[in-house]
Amino acid sequence: MANAVEAVVVFAMRLGAHTIWTAIAFGVALAPACVSAEESFDTEHIFGFMIGTDVGNPGEREFQTQTTGRFGKGGTYRALQQEVEIEVVPLPNFRIEVGGTATLHDITGVPDIDDRRQFNFQGASLDLRYRLLDRERAPFGLTVAAELHGDRIDETSGAKGRMYGSEFTLAFDRELVPNFVIGALNLIYQPEWARFEVAGLSEKSSTIGAAFGGLVRVRPNFLLGGEMRYFRQYEGIGLGELSGQALFVGPTAYFQLSEKSRLTLSWSMQAWGRPAGSGGNLDLVNFERHQARLVFGVNF
Repeated sequence: MANAVEAVVVFAMRLGAHTIWTAIAFGVALAPACVSAEESFDTEHIFGFMIGTDVGNPGEREFQTQTTGRFGKGGTYRALQQEVEIEVVPLPNFRIEVGGTATLHDITGVPDIDDRRQFNFQGASLDLRYRLLDRERAPFGLTVAAELHGDRIDETSGAKGRMYGSEFTLAFDRELVPNFVIGALNLIYQPEWARFEVAGLSEKSSTIGAAFGGLVRVRPNFLLGGEMRYFRQYEGIGLGELSGQALFVGPTAYFQLSEKSRLTLSWSMQAWGRPAGSGGNLDLVNFERHQARLVFGVNF
């Protein structure tokens, strides 16, 4: 059974951007117009790699699965994360999310990373979000988010150890054209600490980034747009020596499948990057060449 699951996952990871766009086009053609065109945006889940400022209404509960694929670091590199999450909104403007993640790695011939093919439980996470400004009552929406995670598997190399990290995000969004175009900005800081089981090596790193995304309401139940994300990675959690930088761009599509269910598809390609001390046009040391994400959620 495990081999069958891995075979299906690896096949899915080999799908290209043209397949994603085929699925989007198919969904647009078949999806019913179940949402009023006059309904304002709910940005909580419409972005792929970014977040919006909406956090849901008090009492809401959601189940969500998030599949993230990362490919391309020289040689053969495929990493797939499957996260299962429960979201609750206990208070106005405050959302809590808890999740668990499993990972699949298929790595061969990648510089500085051991070859491995494995499927493991990675770790658990806690995501807290608080909305400071509601864009319906302010010039823009503003939410602060903090995600904390503890892992037993390194998400990049698949090596065993103890990994702890967090991601702090300031999210802004605004309707550029009411009920038709939405724009969002994320400012990101990610400190990470890892101690590997082999040889007891320890590493500390930190990443800062800025991301901009925009979506257009193509149909009442379908949004289409894109995201652009720029990252700089450093040694040490205090933004020490620069390790590398990268710019990712790609499309995002959001489907409101029914009143209670939704689907988001996003794909990003490293359009430019540079590791420290190199004159290359891509940074495949600290980042991947391609990233893809599929998110399905349902209220209950």
